Amino acid sequence: MDDGGRELERFRSCVGRFLRHIGGVERLSDNTVRAYSGDLKSYLDWVKRSRVDPFRVTHAEVRGYLAEMSRARYSTATMNRRLSSVRDLYRWLVEEGVTTEDAAAAIVSPKRAKTLPRTLTEEEAERLLEACDGLDAKDVRDRAFLELLYATGARISEVSKLDVRDVDLDRRQVRLEGKGSKTRIVPIYEIAAERVRSYVLEARPGLAAKSHTHEEGLFLSTRGNRMSADALRTVFERRAVAAGIDRRVTPHAMRHTYATELLSGGADLRSVQTLLGHADLSTTQIYTHLTIDRMKAAARQAHPRGE
Repeated sequence: MDDGGRELERFRSCVGRFLRHIGGVERLSDNTVRAYSGDLKSYLDWVKRSRVDPFRVTHAEVRGYLAEMSRARYSTATMNRRLSSVRDLYRWLVEEGVTTEDAAAAIVSPKRAKTLPRTLTEEEAERLLEACDGLDAKDVRDRAFLELLYATGARISEVSKLDVRDVDLDRRQVRLEGKGSKTRIVPIYEIAAERVRSYVLEARPGLAAKSHTHEEGLFLSTRGNRMSADALRTVFERRAVAAGIDRRVTPHAMRHTYATELLSGGADLRSVQTLLGHADLSTTQIYTHLTIDRMKAAARQAHPRGE
């Protein structure tokens, strides 16, 4: 193995140590560590292709990495996330005394074009909910899951972490654990509470019986195990196809729809921020643009001089 190959293997080993550090010492979530791992694998692949010295990489070379991603038409969000992962890696390498070079620190992140979140129309949301109106355990479970998603605007990761005890059906409220392990209480409407009650009383016991352990998770698979965020995401996407929604939507579209409908109904921005679990009000403010767009569309349709 030549010197370049040895340096690459040493750098690969450092990446492994970094991932163990953020998972073990910094106690970042498994999902976050996996995201870092994917981002840094992309960077390692580029280092190998470009034959750069990863311990002495220059600003120009890191900009070349960004340029390559841009030519490959990666989204600005992906480019920024990968650059952020590389920055964190080099910052850690400097702190550990592995290198004195932190070429990524001064690289300016690509500017992200402002795009409005994708939402479901009222008719699409209704079709999605009705796509699982059967009586078998999976239909009852999926309807409860979708109603809860629509009623709370929760992130899919938050729903996957729900235990049965987190849902207070008498008070019609749900305890969600968001980013940074911050918890919040979100009220739910009566229909959602009834759908969840039906699932918990009628369908969940049969699913739970298929597991050899006592599973506290709210939403269970056909094997009786807690459903992961990926499994719930798959349920959502399959039900969307069954509902005839002819554009690709994700569970986050339901969250966007929830926020937009609250603001359209007169809820104040701070309340919506709290319900969504946003740390920064500016994150919530993007939904005001959606409600303005809806009002403009309604005006165009209703006004005698509208187009």
